[in-house]
Amino acid sequence: MDLAEATRQRPARLAIGVIGPGRVGSVLGAALERAGHSVVAVAAVSDASRARATERLPGARVATPAEVVAAADLVLATVPDDALAPLMRGLVDTGAAVSGKLIAHTSGRHGYGVLAPATTAGALPLALHPVMTFTGRAEDATRLANCTFGVTAPESLRPIAEALVVEMGAEPIWIAEEHRSLYHAALAGGANHLVTLVSESASLLASAGVEQPERMLGPLLSAALDNALRLGINGLSGPVLRGDAETVAEHIAELRTHAPESAAGYTALARLTAVRALAAGLLKPHDAERLLDVLQA
Repeated sequence: MDLAEATRQRPARLAIGVIGPGRVGSVLGAALERAGHSVVAVAAVSDASRARATERLPGARVATPAEVVAAADLVLATVPDDALAPLMRGLVDTGAAVSGKLIAHTSGRHGYGVLAPATTAGALPLALHPVMTFTGRAEDATRLANCTFGVTAPESLRPIAEALVVEMGAEPIWIAEEHRSLYHAALAGGANHLVTLVSESASLLASAGVEQPERMLGPLLSAALDNALRLGINGLSGPVLRGDAETVAEHIAELRTHAPESAAGYTALARLTAVRALAAGLLKPHDAERLLDVLQA
């Protein structure tokens, strides 16, 4: 059976299996159940995963990965990135019935190529990456319905991949297979490093005697994020934009004294900010030259 024929024959409502029903898998399984599908089996190893499966997917039986595949039309392989390829090889090597089954992973890093062992054995591969952080708390389900998914699949399976995302209440955004690593680097740099930057700012404010740094940072950072999303680099403010080289030099000196581990990061980001501001015409060339001299010291 080729992919096009499999797509035409796919039933409207799916029996779903989840391998790794942790923070992500349990939420996606529950979202698909709300859309009318049925989670029939889960493969859970840790106590935390078993607890989430019991809470969020109470109708599913706990089974081995091969049994999950056998019972399902769609398998959600929601395991860590590095475990995906070994999982697929293991399923195929042990004779799991992957042929004709939709197998979807939620890794941002990988496209559908990581599922190659199962695809070669007849599986129908999908990469469905929810662009959202998952905390394991109840609000994860609400956040899922307001996010986007990075979707990658063979062209013949694209309608199925996008329809599944829409059924979960989210928006599918197509990402080419060859762009998955760049796509994921962009997301990790924005979201993960943002947490680091905010927590570091709060720590430095506390060192400066501010008792509730989050109250001071909240309005400022909310406005900065809104400006960045709406205006891009044109939403920039602060000493780099003004060309205040002496202020930036003083910042670096203070950080080297009180938080030396932060100085290199501040310098690198200030340099990137100056370069982008110069390219956008927001920073005058002579101001940029003075700033870059300070930032190379």
